[in-house]
Amino acid sequence: MPTPSMEDYIEQIYNLIESKGYARVSDLAEALTVHPSSVTKMVQKLDKDEYLNYEKYRGFVLTQKGKKIGERLVFRHELLEEFLAIIGVEKANIYEDVEGIEHHLSWNSIDRIGDLVNYFKSDPARAEALKKMAAEN
Repeated sequence: MPTPSMEDYIEQIYNLIESKGYARVSDLAEALTVHPSSVTKMVQKLDKDEYLNYEKYRGFVLTQKGKKIGERLVFRHELLEEFLAIIGVEKANIYEDVEGIEHHLSWNSIDRIGDLVNYFKSDPARAEALKKMAAEN
């Protein structure tokens, strides 16, 4: 399993490839606010662990293993954002809160949060009642 730091890189690479069609060291450095040399080291490690294929000066692409994990990580991130929005967390706090908790939850917990999100989405009145209750507190 990838470390939390590796997960951040894989998730960001996946997002960049989905949005731009490619990901470069400079793109990652900017997105993660780290030095390009740090990105190069991590990309080399991800290559060694077969999450991506990297050729110096040519860029990199995710392997099937990397794509699969990237999809799961993006799903987890989006699910947690949706969950926090449903329970009434202020929009300005959601991204940072997700970044703070996403690596500390088991996939079992993520699945249960997914069940809860689906429960609230299946009947919008439930979500509204919850938001009303949160506003009263």
